[in-house]
Amino acid sequence: MRFPLNPANWSRRRLIVALAALALGAGAVIAFFVLRDSTGDVHRGDEVEFTTPQKSKPKETTLDWPFYHRDLAHTGFLPKRVPPPYRTKWVWGGKILMEFPPIIIDQTLYYIRNNAQAFARDAKSGRLEWKKRIGDLAASSPAFWNGNVYFATLTGKLVALRAEDGRTRWEKSVGSRTESSPIVSRGTIYFGSESGTLYALRAKNGHIKWTYHAAAAIKASPALANGILYFGDYSGRMYAVWARNGRERWSKGTSGLRLGLSAGNFYSTPAVAFGRVYAGNTDGKVYSFSARSGELAWSKSTGGYVYSSPAAADAAGTQPSVYVGSYDGNLYALDARTGAVRWTAAAGGRISGGPTVVGDIVFVANIDSKNTYGFGVRNGTRRFHFRRGAYNPVVSDGSRIYLVGYGSVTALEPRKRR
Repeated sequence: MRFPLNPANWSRRRLIVALAALALGAGAVIAFFVLRDSTGDVHRGDEVEFTTPQKSKPKETTLDWPFYHRDLAHTGFLPKRVPPPYRTKWVWGGKILMEFPPIIIDQTLYYIRNNAQAFARDAKSGRLEWKKRIGDLAASSPAFWNGNVYFATLTGKLVALRAEDGRTRWEKSVGSRTESSPIVSRGTIYFGSESGTLYALRAKNGHIKWTYHAAAAIKASPALANGILYFGDYSGRMYAVWARNGRERWSKGTSGLRLGLSAGNFYSTPAVAFGRVYAGNTDGKVYSFSARSGELAWSKSTGGYVYSSPAAADAAGTQPSVYVGSYDGNLYALDARTGAVRWTAAAGGRISGGPTVVGDIVFVANIDSKNTYGFGVRNGTRRFHFRRGAYNPVVSDGSRIYLVGYGSVTALEPRKRR
């Protein structure tokens, strides 16, 4: 038999529940701020899942560089050493800006200048194979798949050219500017636009498979790992979307935990490695999210904007690391798990583009003195300096490095030692 509740007891219970909820909320807020230092950085790298690379690394099956920052996950890492000192093999010069680097397939470089003129050039000799004007303005790297090269333009088009001769296969207008370097996987092209739309197109004909609408402009190239696309937008949110259907898996702000707040914009193309997503932000920080859940593992403040796209590498003789440049003029080598600074190196000016790691050297360029530098991955010792550069530094096919100047490409190969 039930008895009616005593009103006094009921009020007391409600008060206790309310106080408990208030205490839990206060505890969460206190924990949130305790996990941050005076710069507002988050330090939870040891608490968030991290995949430690296997000691026996798989052998490289290809030395091609088919996408921006080399692979679908945008790690920017080629394990094969191409050590200095170098000698100049050939130089292609020009005065029109080439903000993004070439890709390399079967000893051919493919790239586009900012006036939307696309090129194919023999990597060994520098000989021009073909060139074609495909628009008025462009700022991205192309992508290669199945005999075709795919270019995004700032006039709102994606253009497929036959790699052999530059013949147009198809064009697709998306109605919005895009400087998101495309990637291609299993016959599908993925890229973002300034309308905030992420596109999945059929590579054979340009037909739209699906679209996903973010909160703001998508400037970066999406990264793909384990069937999931990762990208940031200009609202300062990071997203994970299923590649097969465009459904959202998670989206997170940069303030971490459960508050979901954001600050700054993501221009930086993310790198996915070690079970994490790494990206720079215009709030001056580098962020590391769990690839599975989006949980914020750590953030690291620099002294300036971070437009730079990180390179993530488990290079020989080092721990898993993230290499990223800042507008404060420094290249940062960060512990991939915790975000702790391993070393920093002055790069002679503001760094806008993404570093690349070739063997045991990380390369970076600056937009002030327009020079390119190479630093040893172990301790940041300077091992290379070239008086040409600007945005993104070098790509490599394992035989040579191809250095990108303001409007030029220089092929450098290791000097034979006596």
